Amino acid sequence: MSENELTQAIIGAAIEVYRRLGPGLLETVYRCCLAYELRKRGFKLVEKKPVALDYDLHDPCAFRADLLVNELVVVEPKAKAAIHAIDKAEALSRLRLMKLSVGLLSSFHEARLVDGFHRIVNKYQGPKVTE
Repeated sequence: MSENELTQAIIGAAIEVYRRLGPGLLETVYRCCLAYELRKRGFKLVEKKPVALDYDLHDPCAFRADLLVNELVVVEPKAKAAIHAIDKAEALSRLRLMKLSVGLLSSFHEARLVDGFHRIVNKYQGPKVTE
C-alpha cells in the first residue's frame, strides 16, 4: 500500500470516528477510538511511539508520536478549534527525527472533519513499502 493510499485509508477511519462521536470530546478519546478503528481495519499500529533525539550521545525521548501506522505515517489527532503553525512544526520535527515522509494532523473540532486535516510532508526519501 502506498503512502497516499494509506493516508486516504487513515482519513476514512478518522471520518468514521468523527461520524460516530462528533466534535467536543477530549483528544485522548479521539486517539483511542481512531487507534481502535485502524486496528479493526487491519493496520499495524504503535501508540505513543517514543521519538528519540540524539544530542551529544545523550538520547532523551524528545517527543511521542500519537499514532504510527504501518511504520510509514504519523497521525496526530487534535481536539482544538484550529491547527496552528507550531502544531505543523512539531509534526514535521517528528517526521524528520523518525526519518519518515508523511504525517497527518487532524482537528476533530471542525464542523466538517475533512476541513481539519493537514498533510505534513518531510523531504526524506526512504525505502517505499508496498504490499
